[in-house]
Amino acid sequence: MTRSEAREQAFILIFEKIFNPELSVDDIKAIAEESELFVLDEFSEKLFISVCENQEKADEVISSHLRKWTLQRIPKVSLALLRLAVVEILFFEDVPDSVCANEAVELAKKYGGDDDASFINGVLGSVIRGKTN
Repeated sequence: MTRSEAREQAFILIFEKIFNPELSVDDIKAIAEESELFVLDEFSEKLFISVCENQEKADEVISSHLRKWTLQRIPKVSLALLRLAVVEILFFEDVPDSVCANEAVELAKKYGGDDDASFINGVLGSVIRGKTN
């Protein structure tokens, strides 16, 4: 499985968690595996768990880079992708920041609305620039 495919799997789990916050990480993983839609690999599982454990920090970072937006206004697909990318940017030092942003943008093109990819690109660009300052 490629890292892109693993990110897509992690995104799907993160998206599911947004709609089922009462479910534990293990419950979400079990539902995904029972559905036989996919089998989690080590990287996708690590991403999913990291987003769940660091969601508050990710949301703080995302919020600090929004202009005229709140987390509540962001479409759920975009929110899931932003959380995934921000956690990867902050906590996965072996992955270049530009790769994290590009992967999120590509997933937004596949799963999001017409403007989601450019919105995500703008927010993540700001996050990356802010990280280096």
